[in-house]
Amino acid sequence: MRRRRASNTYDILLDLLDPTLVKFQFQISTISRGYDAAEYFTKYPGRFISMHVQDWSPDTKQTAAVGEGALDWKKIFTAAKTGGIKNYFVELSLDQMKASVPYLRALNV
Repeated sequence: MRRRRASNTYDILLDLLDPTLVKFQFQISTISRGYDAAEYFTKYPGRFISMHVQDWSPDTKQTAAVGEGALDWKKIFTAAKTGGIKNYFVELSLDQMKASVPYLRALNV
């Protein structure tokens, strides 16, 4: 089997590891390194089983409450359905988590 040329860590791992044996968790804050969750969920459907839910502020270069950063959550959650995400983990401070709840409740996906 000829493998395609991988361009970054996720692509390399997804290319090398058997999709029937290995599933991944997408760390949403990797957006700071140029990774786009929605792009990966649609490019590699079924390869990610879970994701960390946290927004990203390019101004402070830190995680932020969901809905208070720069990420398009409707796009991410829509792609997560396509990609087969089964579990969502909140990885925020308690204050950020509390601030995220109204946004997430209002989000229609």
